Amino acid sequence: MSNNGSAVLARTPHALPMALSTALADAFLAADQWTAPALVQAGNHTIGSQRRWIPTLAAHIIATYPRRPLDAPRELAAVVRRSKPFARALARASRTGKPLPLANYCLDPASARESPLGIPVVDNLGVLSQHLGITPGELEWFADPKHFNRSAAPILQHYRYEWHTRPGRVPRLLEVPAPRLRTLQRTILANLLSPIPLHSAAHGFVPGRSAVSGAAAHAGNLVVINLDLATFFAKVSAGRVFGVLRQAGYAEAVAHRITGLCTHRVPARILSRMPAGGEPTDRFALRQALALPHLPQGAPTSPMLANLAVRRMDSRLSGWAGKFDAGYTRYADDLAFSAGTTLARGSDDFIAGVSRIVTDEGHSLNPRKTRVRGASLRQTVTGVVVNEHPNVTRADFDRLKAILHNCAVLGPELANRQAHADFRSHLLGRIAWVASVNPRRGAQLRADFARIVW
Repeated sequence: MSNNGSAVLARTPHALPMALSTALADAFLAADQWTAPALVQAGNHTIGSQRRWIPTLAAHIIATYPRRPLDAPRELAAVVRRSKPFARALARASRTGKPLPLANYCLDPASARESPLGIPVVDNLGVLSQHLGITPGELEWFADPKHFNRSAAPILQHYRYEWHTRPGRVPRLLEVPAPRLRTLQRTILANLLSPIPLHSAAHGFVPGRSAVSGAAAHAGNLVVINLDLATFFAKVSAGRVFGVLRQAGYAEAVAHRITGLCTHRVPARILSRMPAGGEPTDRFALRQALALPHLPQGAPTSPMLANLAVRRMDSRLSGWAGKFDAGYTRYADDLAFSAGTTLARGSDDFIAGVSRIVTDEGHSLNPRKTRVRGASLRQTVTGVVVNEHPNVTRADFDRLKAILHNCAVLGPELANRQAHADFRSHLLGRIAWVASVNPRRGAQLRADFARIVW
């Protein structure tokens, strides 16, 4: 039997069902052709002799997969393991006391393929290790597929943790990856995730889009509705991330390891230190989400993966908004809708529909942050006023203008009342934000900044 040049190892008598089904799946994937006779030959070679149940198993596999499932070896192994021919063979071996042998392993079942989205071809863990510039052993250590790192000594753990309290609200946990893991995540973001397209409604953490671009879509409308997703990152599970990567075209094992590199389970000792704040039900929900593999708030890959994970929700919300002639944008966990009289008259029914979709997609709305604003009130989206055109609030503009005036009159040291380490850069950042929303007001503030003696 030819294995397409694949290396083999022999022999493992008395193999466990998991090992045997995996070996058969790998051998099937490496067969010369995706036909029943070729799979029979591959199966007999793996077992080490001709078996009557192998042709029946081969026919079952061909019927299940009309084309060779190169990117799903674990899925194929599960199909083998659950098949009736395999189960009957195991039962017969148990009755007769003659376990099925495993004579040969196929070490390289995958072959090159092209991605429909133009993502890099990463068909196996060896190629993934090369992309990331680490050894296969380091890949296993950082991806931590068995979640051993969660119970390791703090000095060996991949994350450090910072609880942030918020008055009257549930605390927020910042999960900061260690430097080497953060470098790997940045490589994944730049090389493996960036080619995957996002929904047009997403404006947060997307090149070429921003809070201003998302807000501008709602300027000058009769009514603006603001909704907020609760515990956004923590609600994106590892399973959802894995599904996103598989849908993009990454091989099964590769998607599994990337998921491990980009998701995290918070140790129990950290959860036990949650500061006071928020309702008991909200605290319980957060603790549950953090205890399971989720997107850590603090990892560079989390915003992009969160955007990808809610593409279907974005699509459904866009469709629902269309029924009310409304526009929809999302900036991270902030949802914004706007339209005319149709939405204004049916806002309650509209919000109920949004809630159903959000819940169906595994998230929930924060009722405390739901706002419906007509044109007679100040309408804002992600901090940007949108009543007529994108603008900053008058209070924010006046406050910053007063600080610049004090800097020019009293000097920067006396005006720096909050003791910013780099006060000059802090002011330039705030001015740049105003200029991105309202260029005319930004120019006024730049003129005031130019009068400061540093």
